[in-house]
Amino acid sequence: MASPDPAALRRSYQLGSLRRSDLPADPLELFRRWFDQALEADLLEPNAMVLSTCLNGQPSSRTVLLKAFDQRGFVFFTNTASRKAEALAANKRVSLLFPWYGLERQLSIEGAAERISMGEALAYFRSRPRGSQLGAWVSQQSRVIGSRSLLEAQWQAMRERFGNGEIPLPPAWGGYRVKPHQFEFWQGGRNRLHDRFRYQQRERANDPAWQIERLAP
Repeated sequence: MASPDPAALRRSYQLGSLRRSDLPADPLELFRRWFDQALEADLLEPNAMVLSTCLNGQPSSRTVLLKAFDQRGFVFFTNTASRKAEALAANKRVSLLFPWYGLERQLSIEGAAERISMGEALAYFRSRPRGSQLGAWVSQQSRVIGSRSLLEAQWQAMRERFGNGEIPLPPAWGGYRVKPHQFEFWQGGRNRLHDRFRYQQRERANDPAWQIERLAP
């Protein structure tokens, strides 16, 4: 059976709209509203976000999970010896993308990533399921491995090592907080006339306000 022609795949976006009058002064307030609606819609992994980094001029992207957010930024956790961590050490400028397709929405965020404290990382690590804690000790993320069976054998060995005791924070594991300087909210619209609004931090010193602009679709 022949695969369908991607050029023939079309969807008319008509679930909603976004108007200037809908926008709060603070983009985090609109993020919270959209995130709550994604939860209510029971979307698959509503906290999934595509993290894009750039190392030596080569961009790379992967999906990570949002684990906390507030006025300070957006937090995710990872192996701190991974490819993404290597890129963040060389270039802290990143972008995040929340692809809420089920609501015909997406949100892109640009900002700078910084390591969170060990105390914050430990608090979250202790909240993870035990199997995931063991997995963090086993996986040398982004490194070449010989087989799946080897990975599972290492997990079993780590399980025996710690027994029923507390699993400590792995040396190469922690969190990053992305402090945003730009948000772009995108709502699909009829006839491809999508609604796009960009929030940018004002360049004036000591001015916490955000500049809001509508962008052409």
